[in-house]
Amino acid sequence: MPARILSGIAIRDQIYAELTQEIADLSGAGIRPGLAAILVGENAASQIYVRSKIAACEQLGLGSWQLTPPATITTEELLALVAELNARDDVDGILVQLPLPAQVDTKRVLEAVDPAKDVDGFHPVNLGRLVSGRAGLVACTPAGSMEILRRSSIPMEGTEAVVVGRSDIVGKPMALLLMHANATVTICHSKTRDLPGVVRRADIVIAAIGRAAMIEPDWVRPGATVIDVGINRITDAEEAGRIFTNFPAKLAQFKEKGFVLVGDVHPGVAEVAGTMTPVPGGVGPLTIAMLMSNTVKAARQRRAQEQAPSSAHRNGKTTGAAAVKR
Repeated sequence: MPARILSGIAIRDQIYAELTQEIADLSGAGIRPGLAAILVGENAASQIYVRSKIAACEQLGLGSWQLTPPATITTEELLALVAELNARDDVDGILVQLPLPAQVDTKRVLEAVDPAKDVDGFHPVNLGRLVSGRAGLVACTPAGSMEILRRSSIPMEGTEAVVVGRSDIVGKPMALLLMHANATVTICHSKTRDLPGVVRRADIVIAAIGRAAMIEPDWVRPGATVIDVGINRITDAEEAGRIFTNFPAKLAQFKEKGFVLVGDVHPGVAEVAGTMTPVPGGVGPLTIAMLMSNTVKAARQRRAQEQAPSSAHRNGKTTGAAAVKR
């Protein structure tokens, strides 16, 4: 029996409905959450991604600003731009679209973002909070993958989960989130011995290694849940023919458009898995939804911190440290 397909679009719409109410509540309190996106240069793929994020802000009624410095920008100039956004009270979330040009120190730029405005969840402070199980802003793609699992009633507690990919953006935070959900987690990568054998043990497979159709049908335990984080653009006819031999509709799409999208999971896995996300239309829509959610969360948390009285004020006095902080 073919896998049950977990629609990211349907789950995104659920989240947007919830966010719409939360945004309305904040608006009633005079708060309009705002997202600033920094898009350096003219990378075509990055332009598409940022446009979709700004469009989501407009759909939900969030404030949004797109800043487009030239590809020749220096690290110091970009740090100055981030500092300006950190200081702006109307900006609750700061997004630095990756990749940045080679001359820019990406780590310095990402670490310069105020952790309270780090809606991508990349800052070491937020990663540290995730490690320790404390509340913080979580990377959007792993957070979206968890929403798919939760809202699709996929059991996680006590299951064996395998994460294929160890990136700071997806693999590592995904493993931590699954551990916090009481799954037993294995992180795999290109150097893992007997990778197919390790993946085959899993009740839940998270494919996030960035290789087209790498996870083959015989790697997957029958009935397993497969979350396909990858999105790969196939432009080579021979590769398209190899991957989609038994999928004539996809081959027809390739012939018509000259390309076809595939995840890190071979489409034939749908005949083995119990549940599976599609590509496109699976994890992708949730990544943007969680960016919107993080922006609203950041706005709410920042205002709560601003309104919370310090311990010194609660005691009826202001210490020197408290006075300096204000």
